[in-house]
Amino acid sequence: MNSLQASRTPEPCIFVIFGATGDLTARKLMPALYNLAREGLLPAHFACVGFARRDKDNEIFRKEMLEAVNQYSRVKPVDPTLWDSFSQHLFYHRSAFDKDEGYASLKTLLKDLDTRFGTQGNRLFYLSVPPSHILEIVPRLSQNELVYPSDHPKWSRVIVEKPFGNDFDSAVALQKELRQYLSEDQIYRIDHYLGKETVQNLLYFRFSNPIFEYLWNNHHIDHVQITVAEEIGIGTRGRLWEGSGMLRDIVQNHMMQLLSLLCMEAPVNLSAHAIHDEKVKVLEAIRPIEKDQAVRGQYGAGIVNGKDVDGYREEPDVNPQSQVETYAALELYIDSWRWAGVPFFLRAGKRLPKRATEIAIFFKKAPGNLLGEEVASNVLVIRIQPNEGISLKMNCKVPATNNLVPVKMDFKYGSYFGSTPPEAYERLICDCMAGDSTLFARDDEVLTSWKLLTPVLERWAQAKVDFPNYPSGTWGPAEGDALLESTGREWRLL
Repeated sequence: MNSLQASRTPEPCIFVIFGATGDLTARKLMPALYNLAREGLLPAHFACVGFARRDKDNEIFRKEMLEAVNQYSRVKPVDPTLWDSFSQHLFYHRSAFDKDEGYASLKTLLKDLDTRFGTQGNRLFYLSVPPSHILEIVPRLSQNELVYPSDHPKWSRVIVEKPFGNDFDSAVALQKELRQYLSEDQIYRIDHYLGKETVQNLLYFRFSNPIFEYLWNNHHIDHVQITVAEEIGIGTRGRLWEGSGMLRDIVQNHMMQLLSLLCMEAPVNLSAHAIHDEKVKVLEAIRPIEKDQAVRGQYGAGIVNGKDVDGYREEPDVNPQSQVETYAALELYIDSWRWAGVPFFLRAGKRLPKRATEIAIFFKKAPGNLLGEEVASNVLVIRIQPNEGISLKMNCKVPATNNLVPVKMDFKYGSYFGSTPPEAYERLICDCMAGDSTLFARDDEVLTSWKLLTPVLERWAQAKVDFPNYPSGTWGPAEGDALLESTGREWRLL
């Protein structure tokens, strides 16, 4: 059974995309909807409306979405017969986000589509917009009765893209504003990492394999490394990146979610509420981060894949004296019975030598020196992307010698299951239509993460660094290496 089919059944609804002419709709949302339709996972009664300011009609919108799906879908080419049917459920609604009349006419359109497609008045709003527009849109949805009270027989849900605030205070303020119009169970804070198949498998891997769960503690684990590495720079996102940086863009959401799933205790059941409760406990147990446990970097010019590339400060729309980090590394400790004393090292960076996201669990070395030579650690690696899978490094004797070498058992999703895993957005959209919030971030998860990281951001804002401090195509600044070397460890070679 497809992993999407294992989730709750999506219900009839209209999917409204605010910011439908943006990059996210073309690259991710529309290909996800098409592939859900291809696999028979969209509700039988469904329609999609794109809401944006550009001047176009239904036919132009459908043509552009076909081009997007042909370019970005994980399954190509597009099936013409399926597209002809699917595209008849796509519509375009032109309006600015701050124009009340646009919401009134949207309400009329949605009522008409309810009648045509039997969508029963259910609404799913995807806010594919910059954070500054969220509080333009949500109040108007409420004022025009496009979102219902949580106890209404029809349902309405709102998907909000990260960042969920810019620091702790702004996240609290955003949450307070949203809760004036929406209940917590109507807010779906999307983090696409949680939709990745390997991330979903973390819980199943841990709690269905006692051989590993027995070892999942400070008696057997020496340390853990979590890496999010990218070859690319910030490209055309200079203006956006200048307002965020690596700690906000990757660490606060993606990496903290990975950490909480990796370290949580077994929930009492697999309900969203029970899983979120355990994740929050992990975040609350993380010790405050000291000054020497947080490293930042910014890439300079260098060579990536044999090509010369510019430094961050030479990228479009970037301040030539920018102090915004493109690399961040942290040393964390979780003060719980299971994890006391185990260091967790997190690093994320742009313009590193390769693209890779992985979790590496280093087990303690064999005691003593019985075999007469240094014995390498057993290492369990969970690859999030690319080449999703799980590998285990162990020591074996070389035939006809007394020498030991590390060998690897390697499981790859693609080669074993023989199919491409669903894209993260497919799973997440499907779950939201079904009312399953398990793979979305709850408010207290977001606030607890910000509470931990905001002091780091404040320290960094008060002290300038001589940037750039690592060339493009390298593994980050020397201070990032020193973070582990000071504990007698080193980063794993990817």
